[in-house]
This record gives sequence, structure tokens and C-alpha cells, in this order.
Amino acid sequence: MSRFFFCLLISLLLLSCNDDRPEPDPATDPEPLADPQEPGLPEYEATAESPDARDLFFQRLIEHCGEAYPGGLTLEPEGDEMLTGTELLIAHFRECDERQVWIPFHIELEEEQDWDRSRTWIFTRHENRLELRHDHRKRDGSDDDVTMYGGFSVGEGTAVRQEFQSVARTEESGYFRGWRIEIVPGERYTYGTIRDTSWSWRVDFDLSEPLDELPPPPWGHE
Repeated sequence: MSRFFFCLLISLLLLSCNDDRPEPDPATDPEPLADPQEPGLPEYEATAESPDARDLFFQRLIEHCGEAYPGGLTLEPEGDEMLTGTELLIAHFRECDERQVWIPFHIELEEEQDWDRSRTWIFTRHENRLELRHDHRKRDGSDDDVTMYGGFSVGEGTAVRQEFQSVARTEESGYFRGWRIEIVPGERYTYGTIRDTSWSWRVDFDLSEPLDELPPPPWGHE
């Protein structure tokens, strides 16, 4: 019996110690935040306060609408004779809305003292991706034999860089081929083609100093 009373005494002492713990204070011990991944809770979605990289990239294009910027050739593969490297290039952010941005690409023809106004880059914003198309026109405004080629963005990209895949060229070569566009507000706009992960052709435009005089409309869009 003495052993029973001894064990009972120890148990009462332990209970007394536990009862001495202070009650939680809501001001200093708030309830833990709910786990956003917990089943049954609403999923987090991109909002105006947290847009994805594609939205930010597209918005940066729109921010330059109405301005034209000078540029030049930065890189071309050996044997490519499309540009000389000394001519003036102009990117004109001509038309913009919440769905599309139209950027005519003007090329100075130094020997002819004329301009090639046949090309326009068209960016289209879709629900979960971007699209790049190339509108090529003849001088009379009719469609060129090769026009409206392009592709869709790959992955989320970043607010500075988006890459667009040419499915046909990729399947033909067996490695990624397409276009890479970069835009750093107030600094530069870059357009070029890529093979695998490297630039193969590239032109850069200076966004720090827009041109005082805007170019005329591209062919077919007068």
C-alpha cells in the first residue's frame, strides 16, 4: 500500500506542475497561418499585383508605343548579306492595344538612298503564352511570298527575355531554333534568331533616345 500512495503522490505533483503553465496570449502567440497547399483552400492565382513574366514583358513593349528608336546590326552569320552593318535600322512601336503590339522594322538602303519598309513584327498576347509573327509586304503593299511566319513563346521566360520557337526549323535541325526578344526599358530592345541557346543573328535598338521624327507607315499599312 505504501508503494501505491507514493506513486499517487508523484502523479499529483506532476499534474500540479503542468497546471502552472500560462495560458496562450493571442497577442503574442497568434494562430498559425493556414497552409496554402492544404486541400480545400482556394488556389493562388496571378493578379494585377503579381502578373507573370509574359504579362510584364508585353507591358514593357506597350510602354514604348508611339516612339521609334535607332539601331544597328550586332551579329550575323558568315555569308549573310541581308545587312551591311553600317545602315541605320529603326524599330517603330507603332500600334498597341491590350492584345497586340505592331513594330515595323525599317532598313536603310544606303546605296539606293531609300528605305526597305517591308517588315513588321507582330506580338500577340494570349491567355497563357505570347505569339510572334512576321508580316512581310512588297512595295505595292501586297503580301510577300513568305509572310506571317513565326511561333509561340516557350515557357514563362522573364520580363526581359522571351523566346519563340519555330517548330518547322526545330524539327528540321533536331535542336531548338527560333527567335529571342529582349527589352530593357530605357536601355535597349533586341531582336534576333537563335540556334540551340546561342544567338545566330541579332539587331539592337537604343531605347534611351527616341527619334525626333517618326518613319512613315510600313508597306501595306498606309
